[in-house]
Amino acid sequence: MRRLALVAALALSANAYPAQAQAVAETADPYIWLEDIYSPRAMAWVEAENARSLAVLKADPQFAGFYADALKIAEATDRIAMPRQIGGQIANLWQDGTHVHGLWRITSPAEYEKAEPAWQTLLDLDALSAAEKANWVWAGADCEPTAERRCLVALSDGGEDANIQREFDLATRSFVSGGFTLPKSKQWVSWETPDSLIAARDWGAGTMTASGYPFVVKRVKRGAPLEAASEVFRGKPDDVFVIPRTFTDGAGHSEVVIMRGITFFEAEFVRVTPQGTTPIAVPRKSTVTGLTQGRLIFQVNEDWTPAGGQPISAGSLVAVDPAGKAAPEVIFAPGPRQSVDADEVAVTQGHVLAAVYDNVRGRAMRFTRTASGWQQSVLPLPDNAAISMVSSDRASNTAYVSVQSYLLPTALWKVDAAAGTAIQIKQTPARFAADGLVTEQFMATSKDGTKVPYFITHRADMPLTGTTPTLMTAYGGFQISYTPAYSGVTGKLWLERGGAYVVANIRGGGEFGPAWHEAGLKTKRQVIYDDFAAVAEDLMARKITSPQKLGIYGGSNGGLLMGVELIQRPELFGAVSIQIPLLDMLRYEKLSAGASWVGEYGTMANPDEKAFWLKTSPYSNLKPGAPYPETLIWTTTKDDRVGPVQARKFAARMKEYGLPYLYYESTAGGHGAGANLKEKAMTIALEMVYFQRRLMDTK
Repeated sequence: MRRLALVAALALSANAYPAQAQAVAETADPYIWLEDIYSPRAMAWVEAENARSLAVLKADPQFAGFYADALKIAEATDRIAMPRQIGGQIANLWQDGTHVHGLWRITSPAEYEKAEPAWQTLLDLDALSAAEKANWVWAGADCEPTAERRCLVALSDGGEDANIQREFDLATRSFVSGGFTLPKSKQWVSWETPDSLIAARDWGAGTMTASGYPFVVKRVKRGAPLEAASEVFRGKPDDVFVIPRTFTDGAGHSEVVIMRGITFFEAEFVRVTPQGTTPIAVPRKSTVTGLTQGRLIFQVNEDWTPAGGQPISAGSLVAVDPAGKAAPEVIFAPGPRQSVDADEVAVTQGHVLAAVYDNVRGRAMRFTRTASGWQQSVLPLPDNAAISMVSSDRASNTAYVSVQSYLLPTALWKVDAAAGTAIQIKQTPARFAADGLVTEQFMATSKDGTKVPYFITHRADMPLTGTTPTLMTAYGGFQISYTPAYSGVTGKLWLERGGAYVVANIRGGGEFGPAWHEAGLKTKRQVIYDDFAAVAEDLMARKITSPQKLGIYGGSNGGLLMGVELIQRPELFGAVSIQIPLLDMLRYEKLSAGASWVGEYGTMANPDEKAFWLKTSPYSNLKPGAPYPETLIWTTTKDDRVGPVQARKFAARMKEYGLPYLYYESTAGGHGAGANLKEKAMTIALEMVYFQRRLMDTK
């Protein structure tokens, strides 16, 4: 392990501006050839790196057991088949050891509540993949909202964001001959009527943004070729994306809404009418989540005073008349330590449901529109847990909600939104022994004095001697909240073995609403990295763990977080796993969908933002001879969102500098750990072997 005195002397200062970083950043990149993702030279490099690292990790005597346990949990047949309500039925996409690609299947609501429902297969993706010699990964289904009998099924090649879409008939359980078919593209498609679609996709030259997403929306009519599609809306080439969505409520109102994403966080909204498109008067920092009683439900992420109306605070849920004839109605305004995740808002026939978090502890709430305003009540579900709106139905008041925490296995509750009642109908069996384990919430003090909450799950009799092997994770970006979640593999492979598990709710996320996110945007981002380091230091101040026993991991933006922590504070950590990461922040805008994230990270065209990343970008700030712990870097070839190239280049530079690292690249999986359960279990097992070797198998 590292000698701490040497590490402390050599550690990089977070506020330093290393001359070497600027020199490295402004010289020719010797590893730019790795950006040619599928070139023979690049793939040969991947094959060699995989062989070297797998020879270490798979040869470890613990690997076989870890893989078996991870796969058993992933493929367990007694896990909850999460419901999707379609046409009064319950649909589900199911994967297990036999159905690797998955079965799309359906049953009745009454049958679904049985311990062993009788399912009817709609589509066998394994059979389809074999017949078409493809590696089809389920990318979802969008069903025509009036009758809900025909759906657009999206299929991805190996897990990419790009997909194909085909019309599927639920009654005949087959693709519709001569039906709607949209070839491979990054695309968003929504039903306008049973015989027409509204689609944003690659229509040919000049229709995709610099981020690689569509900005032209067209109407596709049944029986007509794509070439005959008529334009409905056009954004701009420097937008991030343009997304059409259709919303239908329980009273039969329907609204086609187009979101023009000017940046990742700012958008203009228009409604599609027979006369054309008209703007919807909402702030640019807003998200549309549903439709009820003819009102669109938005979450507004900036303070807003509507014309002639009262001020509305950032983070509020608001009901908006799309025609602009009535004033916006506030559904719920969160307090300073509260938040609502727009992804966890559901609309039933007559109510709005939402997960509301107070100091990162969730509860489910119901909102009802009345003549005197919106009334709210708390649904009778467990508090202090993570609440997810699994499925809701515009044609009824039935919704399904999942509840989980670090030690509470996921349970599924059926909600009657009209009565305001809920009953638990399914429970996932425990995947690890939780006896003697506890979860606590602590506060760390960041460098600027901000209080940063974190959860730690550990043995109740954990010795306060700084000797507990501890895994710590966070995300810190894009207003994404890390809420309490049950992880069978973390419990089985880590907690059962005496380790502790920490989730840090650092700035950049959405745990305390838009302000918590915006505190770390662009050149203010150092506070995110300071928050994470402060939690690590707090763990040590409490004598829970020590640098030799603390491992950290994170993916995507969280992978960037791990890279920065490795560069800035290597003395704090004994192991670092960097997953599907951004790491070359001086070129990120030119790689995959990187241009879409300028609203989060800034642009190299801005001198101040470039100066920040010159001193912060992990790829540019690696130092030869620095005392970094052996680092695990993993990614996937098929990731067309962040892409594998940043991980590749970082590993190549570590090799050039003689720094210790392991590298693994799965050849499928998209922006994740694998394309199927077996591939995901493989990646988990490799990572856990790495952490065991670094943190548990040492004195």
